[in-house]
Amino acid sequence: MSKTIRNLKPRAVWNNFADLNAVPRPSKKEERVIQFMKDFGKNLQLETLQDEAGNVVIRKPATKGMENRKKVVLQAHLDMVHQKNNDTDFDFSSEGINMYVDGDWVRAKGTTLGADNGLGVAAIMSVLESDELPHPALEALFTFDEETGMTGAKELDDSILTGDILLNLDTEEDDEIDIGCAGGVDITAVKTYKGVSPEKDARGFQLVVKGLNGGHSGMDIIKGLGNSNKFMGRILYHISQKTAVQMACINGGGLRNAIPRESVFEFVLEKSEIATFESAFDEIVTAITDEYSELEENLSITRKEIDLPEKVLTNEESNVLIKTLQSAFNGVYRMSPDIEGLVETSNNIARVQLRDGKIEIQCLTRSSVETGKKDLAGNLIAGFELGGFEVTTSGDYPGWQPNPDSAILKVAETIYEKQNKEAPKVVACHAGLECGILGSHYPEMDMISFGPTILGAHSPDERAGIASTQKFWKFLKEVLANIPEKK
Repeated sequence: MSKTIRNLKPRAVWNNFADLNAVPRPSKKEERVIQFMKDFGKNLQLETLQDEAGNVVIRKPATKGMENRKKVVLQAHLDMVHQKNNDTDFDFSSEGINMYVDGDWVRAKGTTLGADNGLGVAAIMSVLESDELPHPALEALFTFDEETGMTGAKELDDSILTGDILLNLDTEEDDEIDIGCAGGVDITAVKTYKGVSPEKDARGFQLVVKGLNGGHSGMDIIKGLGNSNKFMGRILYHISQKTAVQMACINGGGLRNAIPRESVFEFVLEKSEIATFESAFDEIVTAITDEYSELEENLSITRKEIDLPEKVLTNEESNVLIKTLQSAFNGVYRMSPDIEGLVETSNNIARVQLRDGKIEIQCLTRSSVETGKKDLAGNLIAGFELGGFEVTTSGDYPGWQPNPDSAILKVAETIYEKQNKEAPKVVACHAGLECGILGSHYPEMDMISFGPTILGAHSPDERAGIASTQKFWKFLKEVLANIPEKK
């Protein structure tokens, strides 16, 4: 694996990516990768700093003849989403990523690849270690915990950067230059229960939803992909209209920023109602499978009888929970009226768990319009509270307001068109780029975002384009060579 990846072009980028991917770096556990990056800067004998939060900054002087150009901040985040297939034996806290080449793509064996945002990090490392690339004075900013809270960007020292221009390398389509992004807020609904013993003649059942594509809960939400937690709620609601069920256990989804691919739920019903349940189950599964046949080819929804659980919710508690799940909004809430094809506001019902006396529902609500974010969040909060849940919000972060008159955007557009014989797509994205938060620390900094093509981010199907990485690297080098002079 290692030799094959390291021989890909551009070799500097892929070698640095391989080195980075050998270091475990899931969100919230970035101690080793932070040390790795500090060692990298110090080994190059470059000024290397760490702020109190944990962000790393490496400074490199301008190359000869570029001293009078504006200073550039190259920025990427160190952490990666840790998702794996259920049948993959892998420990993100102790193992490096197992990569392989599949045609024009680099993939990982059963896990997320970490190209988001590892290729951006690797490209910055390649610029820092190069003795040949012309560039102005640089500040490389490596943030942490972007994927689960943007903690690094939020807690960044307001005085650690002195750059004029910020190039964020966290965009995932190589024909796009991003100038705006959505903000977001985490919504958590919690409810406790005591549980009751099921009737002795009841029967226990387990239903499993799996095989969905999953993906990035911002960038991929527009695709209308299946959400295993919403499928679960829909199935339970349909069954509950035919016969009473008592919920025992739910384990659905995972990270807030990943569209859930798998959900498992267990419940009991009266023995006399099994035939009614099976008929209702077959009916709703056929409907869902038909509706999503083009989008979710590998969708699997199965049932099996299990041992009777020790504790279940009461009929009333089960009914309220099922209706709460059915009513909670998921998906695209509003499209932008200003930018064609841009999702303005959305929600991802990311995690649903019922166990040990506690029910918890986790959502990530996004919007490029602050009032839109508050509207949808209020919609969800009201519904959860009507269901008897206590609701908290956290991780609130602002969006990035587009600036179509950006000076660095004009430079990048000209270079892209010259290299590719066509104009780039200048876009805003429905994802949580750190630019909005970084802009709150440094409001005068001119910013754009770009990167290589990465598909399936936040899922084990994540893959990075090899030819696209070559295109991205060529573009980055030329942008750095053409940074405007200071005024």
